[in-house]
Amino acid sequence: MTKEKTKNKNSTVYKNAVQLILVGSITGLFAGIVVTIYNICASFFEQKSKGIYELIRQNPLFIPLLILALVIGSFILSVAIRLVPMIKGSGIPQTEGATRGAVRFKWYRDLVTMFAVSLVSIFMGLSAGAEGPSVHIGATVGDGVSAISKRNEMIRRYQITGGACAGLAIAVGAPMSGMAFAFEEAHKRFTPEVFICAFSSVIAGMLTKSWLFSLFNLVSHSGFHSFNLLEIPLAEYGFVVLSAIICGLAGVLFFKSIFWVKRLLSKINLKRKWQTDWLKMAIAVLIGGLFSLITVNVAGGGHAFIDTLGSLASSQTPTVFGLPIVWTLATVLLFKAVTTVFNMGASVPCGTFIPMLAIGACIGALTAEVWVGLGMSENSKDALIMICMASFFATVVKAPITAVIMVVEMTFSFTPLLPVIIGVSIGYFIGDVARTDSIYETLLEEFTKEHCSTEKAVSYKFTFTAMPLSIAIGREIRDVLWPNGVRVTKILRGEEVLLPDGGTVILEGDEIAFTCLTDQPKLIEDDLRNILGAK
Repeated sequence: MTKEKTKNKNSTVYKNAVQLILVGSITGLFAGIVVTIYNICASFFEQKSKGIYELIRQNPLFIPLLILALVIGSFILSVAIRLVPMIKGSGIPQTEGATRGAVRFKWYRDLVTMFAVSLVSIFMGLSAGAEGPSVHIGATVGDGVSAISKRNEMIRRYQITGGACAGLAIAVGAPMSGMAFAFEEAHKRFTPEVFICAFSSVIAGMLTKSWLFSLFNLVSHSGFHSFNLLEIPLAEYGFVVLSAIICGLAGVLFFKSIFWVKRLLSKINLKRKWQTDWLKMAIAVLIGGLFSLITVNVAGGGHAFIDTLGSLASSQTPTVFGLPIVWTLATVLLFKAVTTVFNMGASVPCGTFIPMLAIGACIGALTAEVWVGLGMSENSKDALIMICMASFFATVVKAPITAVIMVVEMTFSFTPLLPVIIGVSIGYFIGDVARTDSIYETLLEEFTKEHCSTEKAVSYKFTFTAMPLSIAIGREIRDVLWPNGVRVTKILRGEEVLLPDGGTVILEGDEIAFTCLTDQPKLIEDDLRNILGAK
């Protein structure tokens, strides 16, 4: 009997692994098509936007038309996020919530709206990247593939995860960073199932992107190619530590500023809700437009700006009002940070992933100029910029592994690995001391409080038996993607009653008791029935 159960368990695990590889690959294929098209459009709109702003700089008489266009654009954005709240901000917090079952996509509506509206943000010249929306779009594609193929709740969430990972990998050209997103941000833990689905989705997505680029003779501009990363001498590690401390403190200030802006904008209260929403959005959009008009370095995500900071750059960083490089960098840092903070504070639907990297890189370039004057070698400047980029990102997002992997992948070099790890660790530690959580985690909490009310929720109890073909058999309780809010309270195994913890393994025939606070008991019941293979 034991041998038969073991055989059934191994067979179930094998079938589930094959199923995850299959659905992950299909998800990656479709996410690859949609996200690649989106990024091509985003790049096109960003270039056109910069051209328009350059034209207006040379012809100031067009400034009133620019202001009018920005006001109209802000109205479009405010209406869009009111009708489709899931596209608020970069979309990454909502995506994380969807992978955990805390929120649910209406995939077709959310996909189309985020695709269109985030392109409007980019075209208006805001500090807006394509990476956050790419994650969101990839996740909605995963949800759509799951809905069309009628997969159960657990597989659906794996497909959302796979689509999100593929979206990030395609947008930044960093497949390992895309996979790390699943463990560090989406699920906050490593499981074989998450790895299989993320891996297969990312590989399929990247292959699809490569195929599309070759089909249309396009050139990928992902990664940073202008940095000559040489080993930093041990004697200069003090500069690394000082820079990381500065980035950590700047990251904490950036984090707190976002919620200060949110509180500030929440005090605006006009007679009608739509007018209030429009004014909040208009403030953020006009600030972004004004700063982009002053310097091209603010517009877009910041990938091109970061590339100008490298010692091998084909073009130098455009100056602001002819100022020296140090003052230019300080001005760009201030403008980029303020614009990004207001975008996040007003929930402008646009990417903030690359803008945060650009802010960190700008801090690195600025401190490098100062440290060179104090005796640091010129050869260490490029590495220091990458260290600060990763340190600032890790402080704000609380994803140190992703930060380290991303630097290695986007610079194609392991040379600065140790100082990058040191810088990321210091930034992460400072964030912990200041008691700041991941920015995406905090924004998700705010979103669920605002849009996922539990006032009508009632406590329900369910009991199901784990059937032979259940995807949960052989897994620890904590590794099963239960519906949101579900808790396992008791397991009846033969004549034995177990009070389970997260490490309890589910076996075939286990009678499992659940409790859940929900206002959708039928949906929860169906999800549990599908996971456990119950009839």
